[in-house]
Amino acid sequence: MPISQTHDSRADKAIIGEPEVVEDGFATGVEDSPDWLALRAAATELQGLQVKDGSVAEAADHVRSGELVDAIIASVTALAPRFPHDAEYLTALVADFRRWAQEGFGVPDFLDSLVAFQPQQHRIDGLRHLVVFPMYTQNGSRNRHVEALIVEVIWPEFIADLEAGDYGNKLFVSLRLVDFTPGYDTNSAVLFPETVAMREIPTFTWGAIFQDREAARYRRVVAAASEITKLDLPEDAARMLTDQTLAEETFVMWDIIHDRTHMRGDLPFDPFMIKQRMPFFLYSLEEMRCDLTAFRESVKIQRSLQARVDAGEELDASETEMLEKAGLVQYAVLFDRIFRFALTGARVRNYDGLGGQLLFAWLHRRGVLHWTDVSLAIEWDRLPDAVVALGDAIDDLYWRSIDRPKTVHWLAAYDLVRETVTPHPASAWNRGLSDEILSGPPKGFTDAVLDDEFPLSMFFEALDKKMSDVIASTKGIRGTD
Repeated sequence: MPISQTHDSRADKAIIGEPEVVEDGFATGVEDSPDWLALRAAATELQGLQVKDGSVAEAADHVRSGELVDAIIASVTALAPRFPHDAEYLTALVADFRRWAQEGFGVPDFLDSLVAFQPQQHRIDGLRHLVVFPMYTQNGSRNRHVEALIVEVIWPEFIADLEAGDYGNKLFVSLRLVDFTPGYDTNSAVLFPETVAMREIPTFTWGAIFQDREAARYRRVVAAASEITKLDLPEDAARMLTDQTLAEETFVMWDIIHDRTHMRGDLPFDPFMIKQRMPFFLYSLEEMRCDLTAFRESVKIQRSLQARVDAGEELDASETEMLEKAGLVQYAVLFDRIFRFALTGARVRNYDGLGGQLLFAWLHRRGVLHWTDVSLAIEWDRLPDAVVALGDAIDDLYWRSIDRPKTVHWLAAYDLVRETVTPHPASAWNRGLSDEILSGPPKGFTDAVLDDEFPLSMFFEALDKKMSDVIASTKGIRGTD
């Protein structure tokens, strides 16, 4: 089976042909080239002249900005032959930079180059892209400054087979960070087109996640947390903590199923709910719905393939990879949620943190997870069905809410969470919203939610004191760290 079901003729040219074309397509060692180093330095200096919206506000800085843009254009032009699959994009990028400079460095507009950049058409393991845009970085910088990256596709054959089968997701791109400007020396692990400065919003055709950063963070945090909590990890879970490639490929499998879930299922609302103003626990449940779908599907894949092995059937190489990674995805969802997500970020509408709290408390209250004699223990044989049960509860909430008014859905969602995670004692939601709020517009419901509606439990408060430095140390991490 081909590695990718979606690549076009330009990607073929990057793979098939003379040896030097193959080398250029994968841009080996480009991160050490003088042209890249010059590009990275020029972009970094230019960031210091830009204001929040990406413009260069001070006229006195325009001459130097022009020199820096010229340096960026020269570097992009010199590097372009190393990235033949991105030729159309890099040509448009140069034009966008020239126009921005000629028009006086106002709010940048890189729509033309963004539309030309189509990484989802080149999902070939090891292929690299040169990415340069004025953009903000999620969980990083909120400034739309010029950022430059070298990235590498992670697309093993078993993922290509998954995507070509029951888990199609033509928009999903899995990447590895090779080198980057300061906007990615942060906690950001995504590359999304909507972050780019542009004059209008096009139809988005891709979204990318840096699985190497996710895997590296996971390995560092879970290794520390399991030692602190004295958790005895199964052999395969422990192996993932010492093998970056294994962890990366596990996260690719998790994320490709998670990402497609936002558009699938019984959805009572616009799946792009982050654009709406709702109580933050709704975002938590949506992210948990997608994560737990990935968990559920991994259980299904693991049990189906293992049944074939038990019946004496021999799996092919791709299926063998799927069987291994399906079990590891379950560990990844569990430990990333309860050890990293629950303790990462401020306690202000921290919906990812709440998801980790919910999963931990759900398992604890069902006797699957135990905190006894200052040691954490998990009943591994009972774990899959218990986690799937939480996913089923969220799915049932969604299904029932198709017939409910919006605010009634919000109230039902709150009930689902507070049955497991204890709300703040001052919570108006927990005490019961007033008739004035209940009869008023949705804004009143949202305004009544506390910033930290569901505070950390005593377990997590104690763990946070020992884990905060470890979690902070993962800022800017990459797979080689």
